[in-house]
Amino acid sequence: MPKRNEPAVSNLLIEGPRRAPHTIVLAHGAGAAMDSEFMNAFSTGLADCGLRVVRFEFPYMAQRRETGKRRPPDREPVLRATWLSIIESLDTETLVIGGKSLGGRIASLIADEAGASGLVCLGYPFHPSGKPEKLRTEHLATLATPTLILQGERDFLGNKDEVADYQLSKIIAVHWLPDGDHSFKPRKRSGRSVEDNWGDAIGATAAFVKSLST
Repeated sequence: MPKRNEPAVSNLLIEGPRRAPHTIVLAHGAGAAMDSEFMNAFSTGLADCGLRVVRFEFPYMAQRRETGKRRPPDREPVLRATWLSIIESLDTETLVIGGKSLGGRIASLIADEAGASGLVCLGYPFHPSGKPEKLRTEHLATLATPTLILQGERDFLGNKDEVADYQLSKIIAVHWLPDGDHSFKPRKRSGRSVEDNWGDAIGATAAFVKSLST
């Protein structure tokens, strides 16, 4: 029987060793579900590294799955509450939270409150598209949770040159994916493939998670 307040198992995707000492929970981005190609690749890759990987969907994405109709993301209070509910339902020695773009941003907003062991952001949206002046970094300056941000060098929501000028907490490490865009895809002329960058990001993430104390 699931414990009180635990989401139904059908609402979660879980990969990796059941009794792994480290669990990482990944939330999807604004426009693609928890089983997108990107999310599948990272979940499988991290599970192959010995991590327990849990994926879930925010209410708006779950409704889209049921109805087939596209919906905008839920309001921030709903997204935050969903994250906190998922965290409360899980029992693990070391719990790391994060996700793709929107999912990672909301995780960063509740990481300290939730007492997460670590935070991993896969393409952090430092600002809205085309609005570099509207930064989403205020809370990142005082973040106390050990954090790894994986970011493409030419991410249009925060590229390497832009991020260099941001005030970020010293607890945050940024790992740059060569010539990567928001999904870490490089251009052909770079000589790298998206698989190269995904593999790099997965390896860096697994090493970061395993470095965290319980």
